[in-house]
Amino acid sequence: MRWTGFFRRRVHAWIQRRQGPDRGPVTLRRGRIYILPTRLGAAFGAMLFAMLLGALNYSNNLALGLTFLLASLSLVTMQACHRNLEALIAREAGTEPPFAGQDAVFQLALANPGGAARFDLEAASAAAEEPPVSIAAGSEAMVRLRVATRRRGWVTLDRLEIATRYPYGLFRAWVVLHPVLSCLVYPRPAAAAPPPPPAPGEAGGGVARRGDDDFAGLKDYHPGDPPRHIAWKAYARSGELFVKEFSGAAEPVPIFDLEQAPGDDLEARLSMIARWIVDACARGETFGLRLPGLEIPAQPGEQQRRHCLAALAEFGLDRPAHV
Repeated sequence: MRWTGFFRRRVHAWIQRRQGPDRGPVTLRRGRIYILPTRLGAAFGAMLFAMLLGALNYSNNLALGLTFLLASLSLVTMQACHRNLEALIAREAGTEPPFAGQDAVFQLALANPGGAARFDLEAASAAAEEPPVSIAAGSEAMVRLRVATRRRGWVTLDRLEIATRYPYGLFRAWVVLHPVLSCLVYPRPAAAAPPPPPAPGEAGGGVARRGDDDFAGLKDYHPGDPPRHIAWKAYARSGELFVKEFSGAAEPVPIFDLEQAPGDDLEARLSMIARWIVDACARGETFGLRLPGLEIPAQPGEQQRRHCLAALAEFGLDRPAHV
C-alpha cells in the first residue's frame, strides 16, 4: 500500500506537469485519454492466453479460431471504450456554498457535440465518486461531485477524473482534469442561540429605521425590500409591486458584532452570529455585521445574507484546503 500510494503520487505529478492547469472549457482529446485493462479485463486476457496454449497443444483449429475471435472482440471493446470519452467538452458549472458539516457540491457540465451517445461516464476525485451518467448525442449532462466538509473556509478541488468502463467493463479509460474548483463553506449555525444584544441605536452603531406603528402609504418596490411589507392587494389590482410604508417610533436595526457574540471560542461565536443572520434573513429583517477590520452596513435580503456569511467564513483564514 505504501509503494502504491507513492507510485500514484508520482504518476499524478507527471500528468499535472504534462497537461498543466485547465482554464475554461476543456475538450477531451485523444492525447489526454489514458486506458488500461480492468481486473475483469486482466482475467479475460489470462483466459485467452490459457485458451491459446490449450489450442496449440492439441492442434485444435476450432479452439484457435474461438481464441482469436475473442481477442478481436477485446480489441474492438478497447477502441469503443476509448472513443466513449473522445471529443467530450467539460466545463465548470458553479458551486453552492454549504454550511460546515454539509457536502460541498462541485458541478461539472459534460457536453456531447458528436452524433453518437456516450454511456456510463463516471466522475471521481480523491474525496468522492459519483454514479455514472449517460449523454445523448448533441446534449449535455451535469456531473456533481460531493465532498464532505468539517470546517468553514475555502475548499478547493484541484484534480478530478472523468472515466468510463463502457461497453463490457474490460477496460477503463479516463481523463484527468485540473480545473481548480473552489467552494466557500459557511460556518455552521449554532443549534440554539439567545436573542442578539439589543442595538443601541445610531450612537452605538445601530441603524435607525421607521417603525411599523401606523400605515403611511405605498412606495415602489426595490430589490431587498422585506417581502412581508409588499402590498399584495395593490399588486392584484394594478399588476405592479408596491411596498407599504409605516410611520412611528424609530426602531434600531441590529448590527451583529463579533465582540458581543456569546461563546467559548472564535468558532462558537461565529456559529452564533451565523444563526442570527440565518434567522434574521428568514424573517425578512434588515441587519448588518461588524468584524475586526470590517463592517457591513445594514441591508435586508438574500444577497446581504450571502455577503455576511461569506465574511464569517473567511474571517481569520489565509489559505484554502485542498481535496
